[in-house]
Parts: sequence; structure tokens; C-alpha cells
Amino acid sequence: MIRSDVDERSVAVVGMACRLPGAPGVDDLWTLLRDGVDATTETPRERYDVDALHSDVPGPGRIASRRAGYLGGVADFDAEFFGMSATEAMELDPQQRLLMMTAWEALEDAGQRPDLLAGSRTGVFVGNARADYLELALRQGLENATAAQLNNFRSLLPARVSHAFDFRGPSVLVDTACSASLVAVHQAVQSLRVRECPVALAAGVNITLRPDEGVVMSQAGSMSGDGRSKFGDAKADGHAPSDAVAVVVLKRLSDALADGDRIRAVIQGSAIGNDGRTSDTVLNPSLEGQLEVLRWAYEDAGVSPADVDYVEAHGSGSPALDPLELSALGTVLGAGRPHDRPLLVGSVKTNIGHAEAAGGLAGLIKTVLCLEHGQVPASLHLATPNPQVDWDRLPLVVPRTLHELPERGRPALAGVCAQGSSALNAHVVVRQADRPAPASAAPTGVPYLLPLSARGPAALRALARAYAAYLRPGGEGAGYALRDICFSATTRRQHHDHRLAVEGADHEELAAALTAFTEWGSLPLPPAARGYYEGRDPDWETTYGEPGRFVPLPRYPWQTKRYWPGEEHQAGGDLAEWMLREHARTGFDDSSTLTEIGIDSLARLRILVELAKTTSRDVDPEEFGQLRTVGELRQWTQALEAAAL
Repeated sequence: MIRSDVDERSVAVVGMACRLPGAPGVDDLWTLLRDGVDATTETPRERYDVDALHSDVPGPGRIASRRAGYLGGVADFDAEFFGMSATEAMELDPQQRLLMMTAWEALEDAGQRPDLLAGSRTGVFVGNARADYLELALRQGLENATAAQLNNFRSLLPARVSHAFDFRGPSVLVDTACSASLVAVHQAVQSLRVRECPVALAAGVNITLRPDEGVVMSQAGSMSGDGRSKFGDAKADGHAPSDAVAVVVLKRLSDALADGDRIRAVIQGSAIGNDGRTSDTVLNPSLEGQLEVLRWAYEDAGVSPADVDYVEAHGSGSPALDPLELSALGTVLGAGRPHDRPLLVGSVKTNIGHAEAAGGLAGLIKTVLCLEHGQVPASLHLATPNPQVDWDRLPLVVPRTLHELPERGRPALAGVCAQGSSALNAHVVVRQADRPAPASAAPTGVPYLLPLSARGPAALRALARAYAAYLRPGGEGAGYALRDICFSATTRRQHHDHRLAVEGADHEELAAALTAFTEWGSLPLPPAARGYYEGRDPDWETTYGEPGRFVPLPRYPWQTKRYWPGEEHQAGGDLAEWMLREHARTGFDDSSTLTEIGIDSLARLRILVELAKTTSRDVDPEEFGQLRTVGELRQWTQALEAAAL
């Protein structure tokens, strides 16, 4: 039974992006899930020395597992895209860096232009429980407690995104331990419902750089010995940690429909609740607390729990938590359920590990993918069902192979669970999006303009290559009408300073033109693109009339570099050039003023300190403060170096 006001209160998932172990994007995640891949790996040396800490026998200072779910390239960042100098990027927590890039990707997936959202009350809600980068810096001694570390307090995670995109709505950090990111989704839904914000980003980020929590959990006996989450299995032995960055873009369903957005799924309801004193200690989960939250969530969604087809469980592989969670699901969602239609229950943690504060978002993205594909992938590492679960009584099935979602003549329904060691439980109710209406036939043989842009020439060439592959046979774009592709690139992507426009009457014409650009670096200017090259946005309505339909496009090609403490470039050659590479926020030449390339008072102070160290001489701050251009700085540093010889 669905309440009459349910669509008015529902929230659309219009965009998603993620960086998960083995899955640098949402499509990669589905491939990983469908193929039953275990993405956990041995702990890399750059994280910590696992050989020195690992022991099969519990003991002080020892860690139980050698492996977990890790992201590669956590130090990689496109600093220039976000207007940061190399020094600023290096000092910034990689959780913030990766979150900014993933948020941009989610907005692109949603077709929401950041420049058009700038200044709006767009909200940002981030689940997080770690500040490893800050902790590592402070452990090197109080002399490393510099002013720059103010940027790495956890409260700055959502603020960094809001500042980068000029979003002025709620900007909230949520820390309820392992339920944090799903609680962030719940808070975003509530904010949208009361019209506090028109668009909301809900995110989770968790990058493990220290072994501390793993050692603590090993001492508590709650760390998996082989680094794998064995949800529902008799040999389940605990927590298997994982990195994750995940973002979803949410809008009120009514607004998403009116705006012609691509609706990936619909959040119909949600609930959060604490166990209170229904358990003997704060850290022990309560069956009663879980039962209540499940009932509240389905009441909020106006859905009979017996109608739910799939639940993405918290599913941590804990010998204590698994039976409790499965019992709660069987009790609430099994009541009144036909015997021939058991509830499918799975856990993404069996593939990637437990992403802790970001785990709920990883589970939500998996669930949306299941609803889109109409399938539920296998949960891994299930050999012998846990005997503490009454499988004969509870109408539950943990799939061991790829399962089709049942066809019931209505959109499929799913739930997503999360539980925190803070005793805060969360549950989100998600329904399958309605199938979009068939695209109207677009005229053939009509040439359309495809505009592309990037923050730099290398990124523009990379984007052209990506679009050429997208348009050719076998590419994702081959299945979309040319009108819709060009409409989406024109109206649903932010237009940067470095621009390219090609014109063609079919996919292959556009692909050939883009390939020619990547090979030769320039193309004849299509007459319709003159205004675009002059910095004006294309006007679809004036040029083509009726709008097209928003379709997915290739994502922005980041031009990343590695930024990590202790790996700064050593001085050599032109001292001014080296200093400015580290601190300038844009490109520059000798005529550039220091102010316009981002050399503010803090950057000047950093440069003074570095110059004193590099030249081993006292540097006059007043003299330095009088320098106005890059050329003047270059002459001054050359004189400084000459005097030091």
C-alpha cells in the first residue's frame, strides 16, 4: 500500500559517483559485483608496515589481518582544476581532495551544472569518522602543528565541497560511526522535504592511513583474520576495513521530473534511531532498536515491509551482529510474506570490505544499481550458513549466484541498512525508477553542434578522445540519439575556458572530427560555434528549438599529480619557477601579477620561509612584499641566490 502523498515526499537519486576498492566508478562497481570479485588486497607499504604489526595470535600492538579494501592513488589530485597550489594540495587531507573530485563526478552524472548551482542553498551532508592525515602530521611533533592543519579538521570535509562550488545551504558533518553516511542520506532527505535546499549531496568518505583502529579491534576480537567480510557464514569472524569515497545527488522527485532529470532511483522513506537502553552496554547492538527503525522507515515510506524485494544489509560479517540483523529483517519484512517469495539479502562488504563511515553510501549505490539492472549479485564468502540464524523459519535468502529481481507488475522495492557502534541505526527505503518514456524520433541528417570544454589543453584533448570512443560503435553513446547527446553536452555540462566544438550529422562524423583534433590539435571553426569560442554558452533553444533528453556523457578527465608530505620537489634551476609551481593557483608568465595567480599573504609567508631555508640567508619580508610581478620575483630570487654563493 502506497500513501497518496508518497510522491510529494519522495526524493530522486539523480546522480552517483564513487571510488571503491577495485571500482573507480559506478559502472566499474556493477561489473565487480556482477562478476563476484573480491577486491580486498594485502596492505600496501605506503599505508603502514603490516609485517611489523601482524600476528595470528592476539597481543598488544598487534593487528589480526594483513589485508583490507584499499583505493589506489589516494595522493592523486587535480590541484589546478580546483585553483590550488601544489603546497596547498599537499597540505590538504586526501579525503577532502578525493571528495571534491567525486562530488564533481556525481554532479556531472546528475547533469547538474555546478556554475548554475553556485550561490544556491544546495546542501552537503558528509558521513566521516576519520582524520588520519591530521593525526599523522601531529604525531611528528608539535612543530608540525602549523596553521595549515586547521584545514584538516573533520568539520571542514563538507565545508570544502560547499566552498569549492559556492553552495550555501546546510554543510554538515555526520559521525555516527559506521552508519554515518546513511544517516547523512536521511538528513539530506529531510532537508529536501522541508525545502531547506533544492539539491543535496550526500556523501561518505573513509581513507585508512593508520593501523590504530585495526589494532584496537584486534584486541577486542572483532577484526576479521583474513580481511574478508563473510556475511551470514558460519565462519564469519568480524570487521574487514575498507577505503571508500561515495556521493549521491538528490532532488525532490517532483522537481526532478519537472526538470527532465535522469532518475536513477527514488528514496521513498527513511528512519534513524538509537538503541537507547534496550541493550546492556552502548557497544552491544539491540534487536529491539533494529526492529523499531525498520518499522519506522517503512511507515515513513508508506510501504508494506512484506512487499520489499531486496535488502542491502549492514552485513559486516560479525558473528554477533549478523544473526541479530538477519533476525530483525526476517521478523519485520517476513511478516505476511508469501512462502514462495523470500526476501533477498546481500552485502557489498563481502566484495570490498567494510567502508566504515562510508559503508552505507556504498550499500545505497549498490542497491540503486541492482534496481537499475533488475538483478541482485551474489554475496561472497558464504559456504556454510550461520547456524545461529533460524533459516527454516525466517523467509530470507542470501544469494550465492546472480539473482533476477522478481517481476511483479510494479517498481521493485529495496531497503538499505546501516548500524553504527554509536548504537545509531539507519534504514532507507528505495524504489525502482519508472522506465523513461521512449525518446521521440529525432530528424536524421541534421547537423548538430557538440561543445566540449576543460580547464586546460591536455584535459581537453583527453576529453575529445573519450567522446570519440563514446560515439563510435560499441561505445555507450552509440545507443543514444545524436540530438540528445549534443543537447546534454550543451545544457548539462559546465563550460570551461579551453573549448572545442565539432559539428556532424551522425555519430561517426563527430567521432572522426574529435579524433582529428586529438591528432592535429586544431580544427576549422564551425560557424555556429563562433560565440562559444568567444566565451559565450551555446543557446540550444535559439539554435535547435525543442529540447532533447538528458543522457549520460563521458566524465571529466582529471589531470592529477601526486601530492604527499615528504615528496615535495627539490629546488633546482630557476628558484622562482620552483617556488611558484608550488604555490601558484594558475598558470603564469613574467607579466603575471603575484596577486592574480593566487599568491596571497599566506602563500607569501610560506615562500619566505622556504627561501630562507633554501638560500640559508635572512630574507627581508619588506623587500619581498614590494614585489609585484613574476618577473620581479624572478630577478629578486636570482640576486638572492647569487649573494648566497
